[in-house]
Amino acid sequence: MKTQVGIIGAGPAGLLLSHLLYLQGIDSIVLEHRSREDIEGTIRAGVLEQGTMDVLKAAGVGERMAREGHVHKGIELQFNGKRHRIDMFGLTGGKSITVYAQHEVIKDLIDARIKAGGKIFFNVSNVSLHEIDTPSPKIRFIMEGEPYEIESDFIAGCDGFHGPSRRAIPESVRSEKQKVYPFGWLGILAKAPPANPELIYTNHERGFALLSTRSPEIQRHYLQVDAKDEISKWSDDRIWTELHARVDTDDWKLADGPIFQKNIVAMRSFVCETMQYGRLFLAGDAAHIVPPTGAKGLNLAVADILVMARGLSEFFHEGKEEILGRYSEICLARVWKAQRFSSWMTTTLHRNFDHNPFEYGIQLAELEYVTSSSAAATSLAENYVGLPFEMPFMPLQTGAII
Repeated sequence: MKTQVGIIGAGPAGLLLSHLLYLQGIDSIVLEHRSREDIEGTIRAGVLEQGTMDVLKAAGVGERMAREGHVHKGIELQFNGKRHRIDMFGLTGGKSITVYAQHEVIKDLIDARIKAGGKIFFNVSNVSLHEIDTPSPKIRFIMEGEPYEIESDFIAGCDGFHGPSRRAIPESVRSEKQKVYPFGWLGILAKAPPANPELIYTNHERGFALLSTRSPEIQRHYLQVDAKDEISKWSDDRIWTELHARVDTDDWKLADGPIFQKNIVAMRSFVCETMQYGRLFLAGDAAHIVPPTGAKGLNLAVADILVMARGLSEFFHEGKEEILGRYSEICLARVWKAQRFSSWMTTTLHRNFDHNPFEYGIQLAELEYVTSSSAAATSLAENYVGLPFEMPFMPLQTGAII
């Protein structure tokens, strides 16, 4: 098989890239090791920045998001038993975020690609990359027991942290940086009424908690726990008791209900600064991981894809390689700003039990400052709704924006 761009991974990054390339008349093939049912059914959180919302709408895949997503114009920070609202909409000139789960974005993108006759191969295995430093890189894989090879002009590695793309870059040239945090998140999905119209981030002496939502009937909440803890030790009663201890106030109590999903995830920050090598370009989790506190993961993937799509369009339509040649540089400018913000949110809101009373006092003073200073609150709001994309939007005749 031959194509212009071989895309590994049918997450938001790979699917959005395939769709934007299609709008530019550029052919692509997407490979995914999981089934369609699996990736559409794996429940994942999703907070979409203003820019991400704009991109999905402009690309023609934002109709259901606009109809079913929950627009939030602010967030609340709770500490010392009191809540403080950050008016993101007012502080950023009218920008907001939408709570819309990642798997719902995936459903919308898959639907758009299939309707357009896009090539997505699910359930592939043994994916490997070859000759990536030549003008004709190749992807080999197994599908339905048979070996296949795709020859392309470029490969987009959108296959997540554990995929084969990043590992195809020689270790001698790969620059990677990582921070592992001393805590994890216990996340639940529960049948209960919404806790609040907007997200509540809580710093409590017992640990962090986050109250979010998925629908009028289903809520998503999180607790700071030991990343090495076992979920079997957390009964439903223990989870609700701990949530109540951290988020209830003198005049408000969290409504609980049946929990139908729960898991514990570790938290880390990771950046592979070598986002391009030869004809291979990394995007999304294949190149960087952020702790979920700042809600930046999916949005960083979209930012990467905008740069890659523009660079590929420039290459195929104008014969230029200026953007592709600066891909890592352009993307990393935004990646590191998002890492800074995510790290700040994580270290400011979580209880580090290795801290002494003085360090905990500084943490609370930081929260007092950000909720009492318009300048500090504006900085938080600007980062939360999303910093500008490094690659400016360009309207096209198709109505798409890349």
